[in-house]
Amino acid sequence: MALDGFDEGALDQALAKQKAAHLRDGSPSAAKRIEWIDRSIDLLVTHGDALCQAMAHDFGHRSADQSRFSDIAGSIGSLKHSRKHLKKWMRPEKRSVEFPLNLLGSKARVEFQPKGVIGIISPWNFPVNLTFAPLANAFAAGNRAMIKPSEFTEATSELMKELIGQYYSDEEVTVVTGGPEVGAAFSRLPFDHLVFTGATSVAHHVMRAAAENLVPLTLELGGKSPVVLGKSADLEKAAARIMAGKTMNAGQICLAPDYAFVPEDKTGEFVGYAQGAVEKMFPTGLKDNDDYTSVVNQRHYDRLNSYIDDAREKGAEIVEINPTGDNFTQQPSHKMAPHLVLNPTDDMKVMQDEIFGPILPVKTYKNTEDAVRYVNEHDRPLGLYYFGEDASERDMVLNSTTSGGVTVNDVLFHVAQEDLPFGGVGPSGMGSYHGIDGFREFSHKKAIYTQTGSEMLAMMRPPYGDAFRKQIAGRIKK
Repeated sequence: MALDGFDEGALDQALAKQKAAHLRDGSPSAAKRIEWIDRSIDLLVTHGDALCQAMAHDFGHRSADQSRFSDIAGSIGSLKHSRKHLKKWMRPEKRSVEFPLNLLGSKARVEFQPKGVIGIISPWNFPVNLTFAPLANAFAAGNRAMIKPSEFTEATSELMKELIGQYYSDEEVTVVTGGPEVGAAFSRLPFDHLVFTGATSVAHHVMRAAAENLVPLTLELGGKSPVVLGKSADLEKAAARIMAGKTMNAGQICLAPDYAFVPEDKTGEFVGYAQGAVEKMFPTGLKDNDDYTSVVNQRHYDRLNSYIDDAREKGAEIVEINPTGDNFTQQPSHKMAPHLVLNPTDDMKVMQDEIFGPILPVKTYKNTEDAVRYVNEHDRPLGLYYFGEDASERDMVLNSTTSGGVTVNDVLFHVAQEDLPFGGVGPSGMGSYHGIDGFREFSHKKAIYTQTGSEMLAMMRPPYGDAFRKQIAGRIKK
């Protein structure tokens, strides 16, 4: 089902209908959950090209190959992983029973019960993947879903609304489109769980709204994910991998490397390798290259350019990586060349805000401890990246910092592992999903204890006697 326009009463009714269906039908079987997942896989296989075209329209230009990789194939991978493992995940977990009840036949287990209806607020940067990846886990856990996609990718959101309406009944999945007013009303609904992927600034409002109904939250946010290039790092290989992550989706990724720490005597070498990496990926240039995605809209394009202007005015050295000298002032979309910002200072906007674009500040350090200290003086990031072959240095960086996740000797790749939890910490988010962690995030872990039939327990009831006192005395000791 899809809801057009803003009607808060219609939102309430849509949620009530799904909750009623959940209560009526009870916990769905594994076969039903697999059927729900299979429908999403069929939707993406059948209509993947149309979705890629919609994303390209929304961005002005978006690489079709990237969209097929990140949003279509990536979503199908999440769905297939849940489909493959959900029967195993659904099995009750046996738990231990305290002495002496364990000797008397008492039993304990945890069952994973569907929460009911999951609300999903998905963002614009990967509009398909960040809708269907959490949906895969919601289905695996036996839930229904209501989805609010981003208004910034209007064509994609409208197409997803249309397609999901064809593949699912309004008792199974409902898509709600609209702007901030609709999003605010959506976040106030009494869901059984709410997933929000987006900016930390918006998450404050979502969390306040959810608190009115004590709705449990999964917040997938962002922040400034650092790169630490250790002194043993292969700079050429590291630069190639960092710039691949920074240019994918034009850097519009919550996990994109946001700034890099380079040994102070190797800055020039790193810059040269970064330039070479971009030239190798985009040998014919950037402006008319189908492989290079544009910034999503004018507002974000202007924001990113203001970061560069601000850094330049405050003394940073700006390195534009523009292999064929393209003129970006005249173009039908909002493509932007990658930029390195050398010697950035903390009063620059580029070091204060999450960049979400193809700009990489490069800081230098003398001792690795200095880089770690800087990371720890700022909000805990969604991702952290270490490059190097020195195990002691690597362990020091990883053990001394806290981040949502880590990739060693590359960027981004931990999010692509379905068997690893994906989530932030503190300002970069709370909760996690993917794989079994997503299944459990969207399940109620119900504790079930079965009492022994033995009446030896009678000694635990009044009137208390010597046997009871002896039992308690045995527990009150070191």
